[in-house]
Amino acid sequence: MAKKKNVYDKYKLSVVVPVYNEENGIKPFLVRTEAVMKQLGCDYEIIFSLDPSTDRTYEVIKENMERNRNIKLITMSRRFRQAAATMAGVLNCTGDICVVIDVDLQDPPEVIIDLVNKWKEGYDVVYAQRIDRQGETKIRKIIDLTAYRVINFLSSVEIPVDTADFRLINRRVIEEIRKMPETNMFFRGMVSYVGFKQAAVRYHREAREADVSKYNRLWGEFRMGFHGIFCFSSKPLEYVTFLGGFMTAFGTLLGMIHGIRRLCDDREESDNAGIVSLIWFMGGLVVFVCGLLGEYITRIYDDVKGRQRFIIDEFDENE
Repeated sequence: MAKKKNVYDKYKLSVVVPVYNEENGIKPFLVRTEAVMKQLGCDYEIIFSLDPSTDRTYEVIKENMERNRNIKLITMSRRFRQAAATMAGVLNCTGDICVVIDVDLQDPPEVIIDLVNKWKEGYDVVYAQRIDRQGETKIRKIIDLTAYRVINFLSSVEIPVDTADFRLINRRVIEEIRKMPETNMFFRGMVSYVGFKQAAVRYHREAREADVSKYNRLWGEFRMGFHGIFCFSSKPLEYVTFLGGFMTAFGTLLGMIHGIRRLCDDREESDNAGIVSLIWFMGGLVVFVCGLLGEYITRIYDDVKGRQRFIIDEFDENE
């Protein structure tokens, strides 16, 4: 009796790499990534999703495309930033599975082997989870340590801690993400929202090898955090509602206490300092709530316009 063919024996792997001003990082990345592809022995494509750059990133990628026919290039019509570049690559890849990874080699391409092996165990999503983070400041580590805890506390979608976009997703997940029409794209949140069988692969994150990141990483993480909260949860509005009810009750109680004291003692003088402090507090609370509502309204406004999330100027499939 013939042995049944394993569905994981023959597959195509897409590697999506968002880049911006990374001319010095392309070649080192390709050296290590191509070695990994050779070790896996599968059909593959490496898709660079390029935000228009001011250096020679475009030219360096094109030079390597002449050497390796498996390298492809998506060039955005203008700078849409990393989230849009990532989504452009994911939605235009042709692989059975897709790995998103940065070009800076902080996420070692060799970990892709572990991601693929875990996928072969039957998982739809395999995310790379950091054990430690080399070459980063203590402030950055503290921010990252607390960021996901805060997001998961406020969000209705559980996002694995100590992870980034570095992960493997299969075609099933890609097609579900394609159905999500939101303008503000939070890739790791969207993947968590899809669900299915997910697992982690632990790894050591390395220090950046070439130059410094051209994406504003710290501010970018803050933006990602905001998207994670406001795009996947209404809990902040619920908390503000409860806070408003509490403040109303507290203000009513203070007014009653002050009125009783005035009735009982005509000499009772008003506490101007307390009133001024209360005005400042209430004023700050009103501004905060308006800002919170503004975050939700802005995202509704973006989605209602129905504009493209990204526009591709050039898609060179190198065929």
